[in-house]
Amino acid sequence: MYEAHFGFKQAPFGLTPDTRFFFSQASHQEALNTLLVALRSGEGFLKITGEIGLGKTQLCRQLLNGLSGEFVTAYVPNPAVSPRGLLQTVAQELHCIDDVQATTEQLMQAINARLLENARAQKRTLLIVDESQALSDETLEAIRLLTNLETETYKLMQVVLFGQPELDQRLRQPNLRQLRQRITFGHRLRPLTRAQFDAYVRHRLDIAGVQEPLFDAGALALLYIASGGTPRLVNILCHRALLAAFGPGGRRVGRAEALAAIQDTESTPMPLGVRMWAFTQDNLGLIGAALALSMIIAYGLSFGLASLMARGP
Repeated sequence: MYEAHFGFKQAPFGLTPDTRFFFSQASHQEALNTLLVALRSGEGFLKITGEIGLGKTQLCRQLLNGLSGEFVTAYVPNPAVSPRGLLQTVAQELHCIDDVQATTEQLMQAINARLLENARAQKRTLLIVDESQALSDETLEAIRLLTNLETETYKLMQVVLFGQPELDQRLRQPNLRQLRQRITFGHRLRPLTRAQFDAYVRHRLDIAGVQEPLFDAGALALLYIASGGTPRLVNILCHRALLAAFGPGGRRVGRAEALAAIQDTESTPMPLGVRMWAFTQDNLGLIGAALALSMIIAYGLSFGLASLMARGP
């Protein structure tokens, strides 16, 4: 759409979790590094939580890309399934059974056989579940039972759960205490700080093929306030701000384009800070005149008071 206009090789602010644009900011890189170390150490259950739009799916894909050949992985992107449905998905991912009519017991036996086969081949088996806050209690229990098979030194199946903060609330239930006790590592993703936000925007522009700054300082400040540092909202707002600049043929995003993007995004209500900023910028003349008038009035009052004091009683 506007790629040629700005000189992009590809759109810099897409919403799909493209690992080419993975940004190694502190929270995500810390989570990725710890996951890789924990998995290679044979830890059984690991958990990553974060609010909507913080980049859990992209981190999940980055983890898959970062694993070496010693791991065999099963990835479940949509876990809103029954325990049997989950076992069937895992069996298909591990290529250990083709019978769609297999019973739960048959699926479990086939998966266990494949886990032992992988272990004999010196390979670890890893189950990654995205959006795991949607798992039912019964399906979570089925995952726990999958990890019961182990050697003397490590679990034959390791599990990483990615989910929204609701997952933490779910795991506090008394009936899930056995699963909760098995989670040896948990990490909560955080929004971008202001410095990370600026670096994130520069990073995506650079990967897209443009090194020159396309957003002025005022625009970046407004977009950060409106997005709250949530990467998905940052992408939406930056994309729409570029569209606002592209429409009339502009080459940079300023405050006006940033405000237009914020006002055009229903999922981003105009925060108080943005409204105050916009009012201040749009009414600088009036504010200046009001300040000047107040100074004149204050001077007049002080001059009059001084005159009265000089006269005496």
